[in-house]
Amino acid sequence: MKRKQKFPHLIGSKWTSCQKIDGWRHFQVVNRKNQNAIVFAELVSACDPTVRFWLNARLLKEQAIWQAGWQSLHESETQ
Repeated sequence: MKRKQKFPHLIGSKWTSCQKIDGWRHFQVVNRKNQNAIVFAELVSACDPTVRFWLNARLLKEQAIWQAGWQSLHESETQ
């Protein structure tokens, strides 16, 4: 029996950072990496593809840090 994959819909998902990262807030997951029990996601800025970084995918569940989808500045302030 195949084990259930953690974060099955990670690639292609869009995220808004609550804080600017290298001047940008909107990112998309372009790659994933499983390392032991940890899943890492590679995020790329929607506006500047040279801004990219890896992070533990569990951090994307932290609503104080990340919001699912691309949120406008006004939307993120009201939530």
